[in-house]
Amino acid sequence: MLLHIPSVFTKTEVSQIRQALDVGVWVNGAATAGPMAAQAKHNQQFSTESSEYPALSQSIVSALERHPLFVSAALPRHILPPMFNRYAVGETYGNHVDNAIQMDGRTGARVRTDVSVTVFLSEPETYEGGELVVQDTYGSHEVKLPAGDAIVYPASSLHRVEPVTSGVRTASFLWVQSLVSDAWRRNMLFELDMNLLKLRGQLGNTPEIVDLAGHYHNLIRQWSDS
Repeated sequence: MLLHIPSVFTKTEVSQIRQALDVGVWVNGAATAGPMAAQAKHNQQFSTESSEYPALSQSIVSALERHPLFVSAALPRHILPPMFNRYAVGETYGNHVDNAIQMDGRTGARVRTDVSVTVFLSEPETYEGGELVVQDTYGSHEVKLPAGDAIVYPASSLHRVEPVTSGVRTASFLWVQSLVSDAWRRNMLFELDMNLLKLRGQLGNTPEIVDLAGHYHNLIRQWSDS
């Protein structure tokens, strides 16, 4: 499932994040990639040693956890600390698949990556190129969203960032371990939840809708990883 999450941040909040990023330290993005991905990764990454990093990273987590669309789609068990990248002219990240296991820098825990998330922090008209291209069974999908919006997609997807040809593309990226590891089941649960919300808005809490909501939660119990 490729899902657009609108308005994770307001334009004012994006501006505040960008100002904090501008005064921090940026390093070579390839330094944090695996051996294979490092060959395709040509960008800059905000240093996790910067004093600004902890608060900025937490702000991304907090905003996503408040967004009901993200929670419904990802069903997060564990959100890895978000990081930040920047692509200037000529920089790109070729086709790759995210590592299945990542280490949480805060706790040292090894976390399975089920869901990838990119939060766009640059307005699309301020740079050319830089599209996130995600491939799935239905083909390739180009993503270039307004600043403050996010895209959610399976971490197992082959994806890339096209070369930036003018301007600078800034974003936050992160991974989620879901309560439901199977992407197909997560997608069904998300569609069921969205339809329940629509029906509840049209009809109220009828006995039938309450019963369906019970089935939704019982499916989560059945499918969630122990």
